[in-house]
Amino acid sequence: MAVDYAVIVVYLAGMLAMGWWGMRRAKSKSEFLVAGRRLGPWMYSGTMAAIVLGGASTIGGVGLGYRHGLSGAWMVFAIGLGLLALSVFFSARIARLKVYTVSEMLDLRYGGRAGLISGIVMWAYTLMLAVTSTIAYATIFDVLFDLNRTVAIILGGAIVVAYSTLGGMWSITLTDMVQFVVKTIGVLLLLLPIAVVKAGGIGEMKARLPAEYFSPFGIGGETIFTYVLIYTFGMLIGQDIWQRVFTARGDKVARWGGTVAGTYCLVYALAGAVIGTAAKVLYPNLGSADDAFATIVKDELPLGVRGLVLAAALAAVMSTSSGALIACATVANNDIWARLRGAVGRGGADQGEAGRGEVDEVRGNRLFILVMGIGVIAVAVALNNVVEALTVAYNLLVGGLLVPILGGLLWRRGTVYGALAAVVVGGVTVVGLMAAYGILANQPIYYGLLASLAAYVIVSLATRPTDEAVLAAWRARLAGEAPEEAGEPAVSGLVHS
Repeated sequence: MAVDYAVIVVYLAGMLAMGWWGMRRAKSKSEFLVAGRRLGPWMYSGTMAAIVLGGASTIGGVGLGYRHGLSGAWMVFAIGLGLLALSVFFSARIARLKVYTVSEMLDLRYGGRAGLISGIVMWAYTLMLAVTSTIAYATIFDVLFDLNRTVAIILGGAIVVAYSTLGGMWSITLTDMVQFVVKTIGVLLLLLPIAVVKAGGIGEMKARLPAEYFSPFGIGGETIFTYVLIYTFGMLIGQDIWQRVFTARGDKVARWGGTVAGTYCLVYALAGAVIGTAAKVLYPNLGSADDAFATIVKDELPLGVRGLVLAAALAAVMSTSSGALIACATVANNDIWARLRGAVGRGGADQGEAGRGEVDEVRGNRLFILVMGIGVIAVAVALNNVVEALTVAYNLLVGGLLVPILGGLLWRRGTVYGALAAVVVGGVTVVGLMAAYGILANQPIYYGLLASLAAYVIVSLATRPTDEAVLAAWRARLAGEAPEEAGEPAVSGLVHS
């Protein structure tokens, strides 16, 4: 194992070194939170693919392939479809808004008062997303070093918190690019072909497994529909995803770079399902399907290659974990804490160094990442069920925020009161039905979305339309105009939440 250990240690040391380098570059709020909005197509594509393909997509995707065969690809496939939809239909408009958070977009569109409550929902989602990614360290470090679960979570989480706190989005972007390359080599170019060969090839796999393992819909139509509803729509509105869109250098980078990343996700989804199917042939009686990835890596790969593939799994977990962490801290600082202090400006757009007075925004955001990171590690140590935590996160996100966000982008008649009603009614319905039917049931997200949509439409039509001046400023921002060009003051006391 010495060679494998050396690969992992070099990889982890490189992550910390990039955090140090990023600290020297992140000198402003824009640089720290959105990498100065300067990423080109290749770096944007790699980092976007890295953040959406985390431990659930890698370890969980292989587990679904083990349990269901090729149709186990549908969870990650739904993520790829969501990223494609976001990139093609919405990313250019989102990038032109020049904001930092989803809640700031809602304030711009509805004229204030929607930000705080939506920020709390988004914070809960990003927190649970970071927690689920952090829990996955236990599986990887157990295979690598036979570490205690708590020690593994603290070790992996501490490394991510360290480089994220040091350099913010610049550090995360650099590490995500390395992680993207490592995942591509480790999973697609090494583990996939080796697993298929070890299982005797596709023909032997078909001969030894039931026919439904090779049916594209073997996992079931209702499950596929639920995946699309939760993960595809979740990709459209998550703060962790939008914050990456904000890093794009321009409209074309956001659109085409995201399309490339979404296509990569579709390939990654199929690869995970095939690896899991091969693992079913090799190890038909595993106690848990989620052990399939670690088992095939530990038992079938040669020295050195095993270390690289485990580094790929570690890369998948770290990229999602760091992206969720900075999103969680950004929302906590900019959408909750700053609003409670009454210190937020109009829409939160880039305002330059003069707009922040004596407040050291980089230091403040760095502190929030550190505090949120410690909290995430603590919750991850206390929590055991990753699937339930991830389901709660996405149910809250989609049930509470999908309708007001997409409604704001697509329906001119939507009002701030309709948006608030949609967030509250959708969120309460989802939570109540999870308590009644169980966290993993499908009913909470189905009925939660319907209740949110009904509340949004009814309350919007029953209240006064959004002020025309607010809509005019919104349209100007969508067109890419700066706040001053759109007729807005650079700073104002807009928020009344």
